[in-house]
Amino acid sequence: MTLPLLLGAAHAHATEGALGRPVSGTSVAPNAGIVAPEPILAVNIGEIYLNGSIGGSREVPVGGQTTLGVDGKVAFTLATIMKVWDTKTGAWNFASSFTLPYVWTQVNATVAVGRLQGSRQDTASNLFDIYFAPVIAGYHFSKTEHIAFSLNIWAPTGKYDPNALANPSLNNWTFIPQVAYTKILPQYDMQINVVAGVQFYTRNSATDYQNAPLFTLDTMLTRQFGHGFGAGVIVGTTQQLGNDSGPTADRLNGFRGHDWAIGPIVTYDTRIGAKSTLSLGLRWVPTVSSQNRLSSTSTFMGTATVVF
Repeated sequence: MTLPLLLGAAHAHATEGALGRPVSGTSVAPNAGIVAPEPILAVNIGEIYLNGSIGGSREVPVGGQTTLGVDGKVAFTLATIMKVWDTKTGAWNFASSFTLPYVWTQVNATVAVGRLQGSRQDTASNLFDIYFAPVIAGYHFSKTEHIAFSLNIWAPTGKYDPNALANPSLNNWTFIPQVAYTKILPQYDMQINVVAGVQFYTRNSATDYQNAPLFTLDTMLTRQFGHGFGAGVIVGTTQQLGNDSGPTADRLNGFRGHDWAIGPIVTYDTRIGAKSTLSLGLRWVPTVSSQNRLSSTSTFMGTATVVF
C-alpha cells in the first residue's frame, strides 16, 4: 500500500501566486491505488524542493498586488500518518490520513508603484496549512488491479499576510476529490500508477481572489530490478479549468495557466524486523512546458515511509 497522494503542494498562490497547491509530478507514488486489506499504521516524511520562475514580461498576482515576474524557492516538509481501518469488507478497504506540513519559501519580484519599479524579496518559514483525508476508499478488482477514491482537504491554518510576497498559507480552503489507479504487471516486474484529481478553492477573503479549479494528472511507470531497487518515469500536468476571478485576476484576463513535468524516479524497499517495511523514493520532475505557472528545472522530491 502507499500513503494517499499527499505530497502535491507548495507555498504559492494559472492561480494566485502562479502555483496554487499542486506541483506537477509529485502526487503519484508506487501502489498509489492500493489501500491495504489488513489494518496497518503508516508514517511518511516527505520533502519537496522547488526553484521556479515566471519571466518579467508577465504580471503575476501575489497577495493584493501584481508583480512583474516572480522567482520563488520552496522547501516543503510534510509529516503524515495514515491509518487503514479493520473494516473486513472484502474487496473494499478504508483508511484516513492527516498531514502536518512545514514550509520555507523565498520570493523575489519586481513591484511597480506608480511609474516606479523596484526589486523586492520576502521570506517566510512556518507551519503550512494542514492537510487531511477523512475517508480513503480502496477497491481491489484483483490481486493486480486496484483503485482508490478519496476526498482530500486543505484547511487555512497557516499564518497569512496579504501584504507579503511569501506566505506559509494560501488563506483558503481547498477540496480535492481524487482517484488513484494501480495496475501490477508481475510478468514484467512493472507497475503502472495514475492519480487524477480536481482542486476546488474557496475565495481568499483577504485579497478577494478566487482561484479557478485545477485538474491534476500524474502518471508513473516503474520496474523492479531486484534486491528492493526500482526505477521509472513520471509524467504530470496541471490544467486550470476556467479563469481566476476578482479585481486582480480580472485585470490579468483571468490569469489562466497550465504546465507539464516529466522526469525519473528511483525507489528502494526493505523489511525492518519481522513485520515492518521501509520504502524510500527520490524523483526529479522538471517543468517542460508552462504558462502562467512557476516553471522549474529544480523540482526534487524525496520520501521515506514506514509501515507498521
